Amino acid sequence: MRLLITAGPTREAIDPVRYLSNRSSGRMGYALAESACEAGHDVVLVSGPVTIPEPEGVQLVRVETAREMFDAVQLHLSGCDAAIFSAAVADYRPVIVGAQKLKKTSDKLVLQLERTEDILGSARLKFGFRGFLVGFAAETENVIAYAQGKLERKGCDMIVANDVSQAGIGFDSVENEVTLCLPGGRTIALPRQSKAALAHVVMAHISSSIQPSESSLQ
Repeated sequence: MRLLITAGPTREAIDPVRYLSNRSSGRMGYALAESACEAGHDVVLVSGPVTIPEPEGVQLVRVETAREMFDAVQLHLSGCDAAIFSAAVADYRPVIVGAQKLKKTSDKLVLQLERTEDILGSARLKFGFRGFLVGFAAETENVIAYAQGKLERKGCDMIVANDVSQAGIGFDSVENEVTLCLPGGRTIALPRQSKAALAHVVMAHISSSIQPSESSLQ
């Protein structure tokens, strides 16, 4: 199969030295890319800024902002059999980016923010209904309910949901504990384990759910 995988955070500039971001390490997305390569799949990995080693055998596309990730996904999505959106994309970015470092001129600083591109939400339209679409939902409450709602809104075939309020799993950790949310309200709970082990389970589920497209076999 040919797969597109997104990983890591995005950074949205405030000025030349500051940015808005999150705690994503990219480990889950990189583990998925490694697992897919080990299974013999062709992988395009669109990665935000991370500090972990580059997986061997992937086509790595490095980006920084949500807009850059959106453009890269739109460019590489066609012809893929599956797309896995594990990146933690910033939901908002500053409307105005300072050309110079902002100075402390008062006790308060107000930033006006605007929504970033909906990378996962736009994927189904670009993908069509042939490809298998996987999203991630990192939540701190009502994890399954929010994940199931996201699955329906975004037109996904699966959402990988996890509770990032729990210590030792999720963001910036080598382990995770997730639930696979599927159409019809079905769920598959996966116990706490390494992200590498989880990646193999997720990839096995994807592989068993789809067949390679003719375009990827040519």
